[in-house]
Amino acid sequence: MNGLLILPILIPLMTAIALVLAWNHRAIQRRISVAGALILFLAAIGLLTSVSSDGIAVVQIGDWPAPFGITLVADLFSAIMVTMTGLMGLAVAVYSLSSMDAPRESFGYYPLFHVLLMGVNGAFLTGDMFNLYVWFEVMLIASFVLMALGGERVQLEGAIKYVTINLVSSALFLTAIGILYSVAGTLNMADLAQRLNSGDVDPGMVTALSMMFLIAFGIKAAVFPLFFWLPASYHTPPVAVTAIFSGLLTKVGVYSLIRVFTLIFLRDVDYTHTLILVIAGFTMVTGVLGAVAQTGFRRLLSFHIVSQIGYLLMGLGLFTELALAGTVFFMVHVIIAKSALFLVSGAVYQIAGTYDLKKLGGLYKSHVGLSMMFLFPALSLAGIPPLSGFWAKLTLVRAGLETEEYAIVAVALGVSILTLFSMMKIWAEAFWKDRPESDEAASDGLPELRTSRAWLALVAPIIALGALTIVLGIAAEPFFVLARDAARQLLDPASYIQAVLGGTP
Repeated sequence: MNGLLILPILIPLMTAIALVLAWNHRAIQRRISVAGALILFLAAIGLLTSVSSDGIAVVQIGDWPAPFGITLVADLFSAIMVTMTGLMGLAVAVYSLSSMDAPRESFGYYPLFHVLLMGVNGAFLTGDMFNLYVWFEVMLIASFVLMALGGERVQLEGAIKYVTINLVSSALFLTAIGILYSVAGTLNMADLAQRLNSGDVDPGMVTALSMMFLIAFGIKAAVFPLFFWLPASYHTPPVAVTAIFSGLLTKVGVYSLIRVFTLIFLRDVDYTHTLILVIAGFTMVTGVLGAVAQTGFRRLLSFHIVSQIGYLLMGLGLFTELALAGTVFFMVHVIIAKSALFLVSGAVYQIAGTYDLKKLGGLYKSHVGLSMMFLFPALSLAGIPPLSGFWAKLTLVRAGLETEEYAIVAVALGVSILTLFSMMKIWAEAFWKDRPESDEAASDGLPELRTSRAWLALVAPIIALGALTIVLGIAAEPFFVLARDAARQLLDPASYIQAVLGGTP
C-alpha cells in the first residue's frame, strides 16, 4: 500500500522527465503522455481499491515519524480525488492528441500538463499544511504557463488575472501557515487537529485562523465573492487546458476547505460552517446568474464552474454524514460532467470556428452524435433524472431538509432550474436553431477527422465521460455507498489522527 501511495506523485514526475528528454520528438511525446496518464489512472484505481479495503494509508517519507517528517496520507476522500485526477488526466491527454496545436506542443505543453497532475495529486495526498502550500505553488506555476502558452493577447490577459489573484491567495495562505505554526508549534494536519481542538489554544485565535484559510482556499476554489478571476481567465486557453482546469484546479481548493473544516477547525462549528453555508448560497446564485447572461459557449460554462462550487460547499456547511456524502458524490459528478461539456465546446469550435452562440446553429442536423454528447452531461449538470447530477443534488437537498436549512434548499432548487435554462440556451442556440445564413460557409472541420485517428482522439474522451454521467446515475448505489464511507471517515477525525500519529488519539 505504501508504494501505491507514492505512485500518483511519482508517475507524473517521471512522465514529465521522459517528455523533456523527448523534447524534439512530438510523436514520441504524445505516446509518452498518453501512456503516463494511463499508468497514473491505473495506479489511482489501485490506491482507491486498497484504501477502500484496508483503511487509511500513511507513508512517512524518509522514515521520519510524524509530526516531524513529511507525511503522505490517503483516506477514501483523498483516494477518490486522486482517481478523478487520473481519469481527467487520461481523458485530456487523449483529447490533446487532436486538439493541441504544434507550437504549444513544441513549447512544452505535455511536460507541463503532467507536472500539473503531479501537483494536484500532491495536494490531495499531503498530510501537512506547509507541503499543501508547496503543491499549490507547483500547480500555480504549471497552470500559469499552460494558460499563457501560445502568447495570444487574450491568453496573456487571462493568465495575468489568474496568476495575480492566485499569488495574493498564496501570500495569505503562507501568512496563515506562519501564524498557525507560531500558535500550535506544528503543521502536521493530524497533530494540528489534536492541538487546536484540545482547548489549549485560544478559541478566538483558532476562529481567526480559520477565516484566513477560508479566504485563501476560497480564492482558489472561486467562491463568492472571490470568483471574479475565473470567468475572466478560464475561457482564454485551448479547450484541453480549460477542461483540466475546470475538472481539477478549483476542486483542489474545495478539497482543502473540506479537509481543514472537517479535521482542524472544529472549535466553533456553529459560526464557521454556517458562514460556509451562506457563502455556498451566494456562490450558487451569482455563478448561475452570470452563466444565464453569457452568449459565449465557454464563458457560460466557466460561470457554471462557480455555480457548482456552491453545491460542494453546501454539503460542507450542512456538516452531516449525508451532506458530506452528497458533496463527495457531487464532486465526482461535476468533474465528469463539466469537463465533458468543455470538451464538446472544443469540438464545436473545430466545426464552426467560433464559441459565440449567436453565430452557431444547425449542429443537431449535421452532427447528431455530437449533439447527444452535449445533451447528456448538460442534463446531468442540471440535475435531470436518472443522470448523476440528479442523485447528487437530491442527496444535498435531502440533507438540507433533514437539518431544516430550508433557505439553502430553496436556493439549490432554484439554481438547478436556472442551470437547466442555461443548458437549454446552449442547446437552442448552438444545436437546434438553423445556422445563421452569414455563417453557412463556416468551416466544417470535424467531418474531415472522421477517417483519421484524430477523430477518435477527439470524441472518445467525450463519449467516455458522457457515458459515466449515465452510469453514475443508473448505477448510483455502489458509488453512493463509497461516498458515504468517505463522509463517515471525514466526520471521524480520530481515525485519521490515529492512522498518522499512531497510538490512541
